[in-house]
Amino acid sequence: MSEDDKGKKFLDLIDKQNNLQWKIIEKLILLIDMNWTSSEIKNELEILAKNYSSITKELNSLDENNSVL
Repeated sequence: MSEDDKGKKFLDLIDKQNNLQWKIIEKLILLIDMNWTSSEIKNELEILAKNYSSITKELNSLDENNSVL
């Protein structure tokens, strides 16, 4: 993958990660407002956290060769 492609992929992943962060915050606020009783929101939050982790791993793999990223 070229450095330009890595840069584009990096920016795309950062955007996705940022969107997931906001969704996670929204779900946490809902869960707190519901006194932590919604199984559905807990499941959604778990999925969002797994997706966030996956994106973070992918971001880290872009820099395996100590590139400018």
